[in-house]
Amino acid sequence: MWNRRLGRTADHREALLRNMATDLIIKGKIETTEMKAKELRSVVDHLISVAKKNDLAARRQAVAYLRNVTTKDGKNAVQVLFDEVAPRYKDRNGGYTRVTKTYIRRGDAAPMATIELL
Repeated sequence: MWNRRLGRTADHREALLRNMATDLIIKGKIETTEMKAKELRSVVDHLISVAKKNDLAARRQAVAYLRNVTTKDGKNAVQVLFDEVAPRYKDRNGGYTRVTKTYIRRGDAAPMATIELL
């Protein structure tokens, strides 16, 4: 099995990763548990690799996965991905994100981490 279940059903896990990927693309950096960050890394790296192709099929694939969230300046997540994020990594072959362990969460002792776009 290549993925982590994260204590959720398949539909819930997919919705979680879609929401987190959208937030990461819009904000550039989010804080979550270490396991969620490690799982999110592969999703976001794949989305950026698809966006680097910059054709209609790639845009449709990104629209199908990302949520329709609008930023403060009126752009949505797909526009940010194709106009700002993907051109930044045109000379890079993978490894677009960084996961940094931060602290142990008080209450349930879950290891926390930040994931950010490089």
